[in-house]
Amino acid sequence: MSESDLNGRTAIVTGASRGIGLAIAEVLIERGANVILTSRHQEAAETAASSLGSDRAVGYGAHATDEEAAAACVAFAIESFGSLDILVNNAGTNPAFGPVADQDKGRFMKTLDVNLWGPSLWTSLAWKAYMSEHGGAIVNTASVGGLMVGPMLGVYQVSKAALIHLTKQYALELAPKVRVNAVAPGVVRTKLAEALWKEHEAAVSAVTPLGRIGEPRDVAEAVAFLVSDASSWITGETLVMDGGQMLASGSSSDGVKEHVA
Repeated sequence: MSESDLNGRTAIVTGASRGIGLAIAEVLIERGANVILTSRHQEAAETAASSLGSDRAVGYGAHATDEEAAAACVAFAIESFGSLDILVNNAGTNPAFGPVADQDKGRFMKTLDVNLWGPSLWTSLAWKAYMSEHGGAIVNTASVGGLMVGPMLGVYQVSKAALIHLTKQYALELAPKVRVNAVAPGVVRTKLAEALWKEHEAAVSAVTPLGRIGEPRDVAEAVAFLVSDASSWITGETLVMDGGQMLASGSSSDGVKEHVA
């Protein structure tokens, strides 16, 4: 068995009905894990799980900020598979597009609720229900937007910057039992990020040193590494995976910042 194998381990991936979350679930299944895929709606969660073609993939309807549903999902994972070794806080939202000063309280707070409170909620539940005694690994899906400023995505970027800091805080507080890390993708081919690439993929690729936008699988492979024993001495870190987009934003290449979320 290699250090990257996840045989016998159980994972919850929030926001896993499509995009990066579904890709993460797929890779974890391939590595041998049991995976609970969550979505706001039970039907979407079940459809996603069925698409993976494995009886180790189970869909569970639980909104990322619903405390009762989240607690029930954590209990379900432990009751169904006997453990909860991995948590991937992937669910995210971005309803607050435009200048920060133009956002109302509802959009501002919804962004923070899903992108910041949600990961804290699920982490706390996983810790108290299983990981505090048995250990585990947690990965948060942040964004390169949390490491820079730019127009139109300010509230989202603030939420991801806070998530990066929350990752470090939890890494300190839950050590040595639990490792907590984050990934910070650049522009990835997902529905959530369509506005950043769909109408100008060639332009984004042209200012990306590796010559293309990201694919959900790119992020999923990194998450699988961070929850495996191969990264057993890594905690509190945020892995940037953007094809070099941030490098370009600091060089003579113009325009990359406006495309990076």
